[in-house]
Order: sequence, then structure tokens, then C-alpha cells
Amino acid sequence: MPVIRAVLVLLVSTFLMMGGLGSMGTLLSLRLDQAAASPLAIGVVMAAYFAGLTVGALHVASVIGRVGHIRAFSAFMSLMSAAALGHALKLDPVLWAALRLLEGYCMAGLFVCVESWLNHTAPTAVRGRVLAFYMISLYGGQGVGQWLLGLDRGGFVVFVLASMLFSVALVPVALTRQTPPTLPRIVALGFRRLYAASPLGIMGTVTSGLVTGAIYSLGPVTVRHLGYGAAEAGLFMSAAILGGMILQWPLGRLSDVLDRRRVLVGLYGGLCAVSLALLAAPAAGFAGLLLGAAALGGAAFAVYPTSVAHTNDRLAADEAVAASGGLVLGYSLGAVAGPLGAAALITAAGGIGLFLFTALVGAAAAGFGWWRMQVSPPVPQEEQAPFVPLPRTTPLATGMAEAAGRGDGAAGGP
Repeated sequence: MPVIRAVLVLLVSTFLMMGGLGSMGTLLSLRLDQAAASPLAIGVVMAAYFAGLTVGALHVASVIGRVGHIRAFSAFMSLMSAAALGHALKLDPVLWAALRLLEGYCMAGLFVCVESWLNHTAPTAVRGRVLAFYMISLYGGQGVGQWLLGLDRGGFVVFVLASMLFSVALVPVALTRQTPPTLPRIVALGFRRLYAASPLGIMGTVTSGLVTGAIYSLGPVTVRHLGYGAAEAGLFMSAAILGGMILQWPLGRLSDVLDRRRVLVGLYGGLCAVSLALLAAPAAGFAGLLLGAAALGGAAFAVYPTSVAHTNDRLAADEAVAASGGLVLGYSLGAVAGPLGAAALITAAGGIGLFLFTALVGAAAAGFGWWRMQVSPPVPQEEQAPFVPLPRTTPLATGMAEAAGRGDGAAGGP
């Protein structure tokens, strides 16, 4: 509890900012669809956020290093608040894409600030528990933020509420008396080295990006095309996010006792099966749609940390954090491409095109995983590192998990 009190400022800020981010992303997708924007235009606007996240991951460290954590956090959060209100000025896909690019860049900076601070504050012995609370704040805030969609009546209320959440999230950090950390220097391993060590690991992170990027961007549009409103779209997204948060731990722990490649292939197969089941969503009713969303999120979200664990099993122990830089980048690139691919299938097949896209990605990844199992031996179970649930944010989260695995027997949960 003393450690949790020390990081509570960061956890509260994370919960609030993710509430604003979650509600705004879903709202933008719905508003564009209501304005008769094409699925491709919606995909481009939503992919711009992940492009900004990718660019930010490569550059924000220099900004934070120059001005310090608190000033950088304040600047990034202020820009997020202003961008949220900027969307309310005019419904213009070009303007919104530019704002989403800025928001992605700022969120990369905010993630680096928070995660480096958590790494600095939490002792190694309890870092796993702190990571678990951080993930609850991260995904819990994002899931709860979807409930604001029930207040949407076509005006600017949700944009204002999102801006308020960003502004209030700044207050605890701005008033803290804690000493901010020194930002560690992380040199990422290149894709060639990572692919040589673990082709399936790289494929897994890209697959996770493809699927989750598509769900975040076009899930609300799909729900609307199925005949539901903004509130139901928010509940669908909330179910996918919270299902992903809850199912990461049991699915990941399964990979501690089995060949992780089998678990990954099973996740890909499950992703494909759930997606095919969701093709019948119009006949399943809204309750069936929510259950399918939770299962889809569970399979999709578990792919990333399981892929990271599988990659780390095939690398030297001191390469884990460096490897995470390339793995996060692989996820981000997949998340940029995912909305574009899903938009193309929605254009061709209608609202269920999203589920067709995730089914095809799952089937292709399962085929690749099965091929890798035939041509390469498994890592002996006694040489596997313990699975730790991970957010898909920055390499600093992996550093926290890696330290937790060394010093915290309860690294998987609070």
C-alpha cells in the first residue's frame, strides 16, 4: 500500500486520460459514419492516431529529456485537451486526421512519462503488482470511457467531456511533490534480429496491431451498421476492452505450462472462430454481440503479451527490454494498417466486413504459426520465462514486467 499511494497520482491520471481517449475515438468513428464518410475515409482518420503513436514512440524521449517529465506531461495533456475540442469545430476528415495524428504523438509522450515514472518509483519486489494496477487503470479507464457515448445527441457534449477528462488528468501530476525520474535510454533491436530470433513473435505483435487497430477504429461503425445506436456502440467497445483485460491473465498463464507456439496458434484459431461466429451477429441479438466482443477482445489482446513472452524465451535475458522496442513498433505498424484493411472489406461486404477481416487475419496467422511449429523446435518449458500481462504502449512497460519477473512472485496480478 505505501507503494500504491506513491504511484496513485499516476494511476488516477492514467484512468482519467484513458477515459477521455476511449470515448473520443469511438465518437469520431460514429460521427464520420453518420456524416456518410466512406469506410476508407474513416479508416484513414482512425489510422492517423496509430501513425502518430508510432512517430511519437521514436521521438518523444528527446522532448521529455529536454524539459523534464512534469513539463512534458503538462504539454502533451494540454494538447490532448485542445485537440478534443478541435474536433467539435468542424466535421472535416482532413482536419480530424491531423488532430488524430497529433493525439497519437501526444499519447506516446504521456505513456513514456507515466511508465518511466512507475519504473522509477516502484521497487522491484512489487513492480508486478504496480504493473497490474497500471493495466487496470489503462484498460479500465478506456472501457468506462465508452459509457459517455450514451450522452451523445449529435452536439459537442462528449467532446467537451473528453477535454475535461484530459484537463483534470493533468492536475494530480502538476501538483505532485514527487521527484520525477531520469528517462532511461533504450536502444531497440532491429526487425531483422527479432525475426531471426522469433518469426512467430514478430508476426504475433503485427497481428495484434492489425486486429486491435481495426476493432478500435471500425468496431463502432460495425455496430451502427447492424442497426444499433451510439450507446450500444460504446457498450460493444467496452465489452471488447474489458474482455481483453480480463482474459489476458488466464490465457497467458496457459502459455507457461504449454508450448507458447501452441497457445498462439490456439489464440489465432480462436480469433478466427469468434470472428466467424460474429458474422451471424444480426441474428444473435445485442447480448450475443456483447459476448462475441468480449471473446474477440480477449483473444486479440492476449496475442501481444504472449508474443512478447515467446520472443523473450528465444533471446538473452538482457535483450528483453531492447526487443520490446521493435515489438511495440511492429504492433504500431500493424495498428496503422488494420483500419485500412478492415475499411476495404467493409466497403466490399458491408458492416460485417470488420469480422471478415479479423477472421482472415486470424486464419493467416494460424497458418504461419502452424508452419513455424513444423520447422523449428520448441523452447524447453524449464527455459521459459513466466508470462506477465502487458499493455501495448512503450518498451518501459516491458522493463517493468521484466523486473517484476525477477523480483515479484505475484507479477501477474494485484
